Amino acid sequence: MINDLLLFLDDSPTPFHATNNLVAQLESAGFTRWEGELDNGQYYETRNDSSLIAWQGAETANSQGFKMVGAHTDSPCLKLKPNAIVKKNGYLQCGVEVYGGVLQHSWFDRDLALAGRVSGIDKNGNIASELMNVRQSLGIIPSLAIHLNRDANKNNSVNPQEHLPVLISSNDSQNTVAEVLLQYSKTKLAKITDFELSFYDHQGASILGLNQEFIVSARLDNLLSCYLGCTALTASPNTSPALLVCTDHEEVGSASTSGAAGPFLASILRSLAGDQNNSDQVLQNSILVSADNAHALHPNYADKHDDKHGPKLNGGPVIKVNANQRYATNSETSAAFKSACSKAEVPVQTFVTRSDMSCGSTIGPITATELGVPTVDVGVPQFAMHSIRETAGVTDCEYMLKALIAFYDS
Repeated sequence: MINDLLLFLDDSPTPFHATNNLVAQLESAGFTRWEGELDNGQYYETRNDSSLIAWQGAETANSQGFKMVGAHTDSPCLKLKPNAIVKKNGYLQCGVEVYGGVLQHSWFDRDLALAGRVSGIDKNGNIASELMNVRQSLGIIPSLAIHLNRDANKNNSVNPQEHLPVLISSNDSQNTVAEVLLQYSKTKLAKITDFELSFYDHQGASILGLNQEFIVSARLDNLLSCYLGCTALTASPNTSPALLVCTDHEEVGSASTSGAAGPFLASILRSLAGDQNNSDQVLQNSILVSADNAHALHPNYADKHDDKHGPKLNGGPVIKVNANQRYATNSETSAAFKSACSKAEVPVQTFVTRSDMSCGSTIGPITATELGVPTVDVGVPQFAMHSIRETAGVTDCEYMLKALIAFYDS
């Protein structure tokens, strides 16, 4: 499983690619694109090419409810601006827009590749879109030498407009992004007119540690949960009413047509239930495990955690709790997830933020608010959340997969 996870992470540099790879995984397990069937078959649907819902046992769910697992396909990154070409002092750079809560200094001095969705005109003159992935080191954001900034180790603030343009050439002859892209394009488009492209770390995912116990990669938050949720769904008995929802735009608030605050999941559930009243009944009988990674206790910054709630890497899945409803966990939903972990013989941990610090959030409270479905927020513990390169535990990935399979089968 871990080797397949590494491949998935490397092949999913954007939400578009992640969704495409999840579809391939589902189809290999017998799921088909939904065409309106209201039976116990295995189906999936996508929205904006960047969000996905897959399910089975819809007919049974009308009386039992769904066991649902939720995650998000997006990660903080640097997105190419529409008029991105910047010519400065003889160099060619690309202007970028910061997407989500990027840990900005981690993007310096990294080999950056480029991927996303491009749109334009095909050979028949029709408007079309395709995925694009420039699988090579295309650019870099060089740090300023410490000799020119003696206080760099004391105050290393980043101005995203001035300091994050990506260096791509010492030849400033090109004038448009399309000119640059056409050098690398393998799409069938005759002309590229628009794009949604992001830079990403060209270094692949890897396993490290004295005992090979850590997984290090870009976008562990939250492609790790997407992959584990999809793998658990395909491993669950195909007669049980189970659903996976992986939505885009969590890192910027989820308010979009393909985000958790949008209508995607509600519209699917209404269609499967047949009417609003039945849909409400299905939701009352359902439960959602919102799977989004958790903050592990960092040995160099242990004071950033509550003494009693510092999850450890390879210590098991983490249940996230917050009295102010930044997480949607309550005692009943927590008990349900602990029961699944017990069934799978998996240890479980709990995270509560320090009382003098603010707390992050995820799709759990948003989905619970929008739909009224009982929800528990959980996640694999990790270091360096929102860095260009994050760290988690190999055993935790295995633990979480076992727990999600047991949840779907409970």
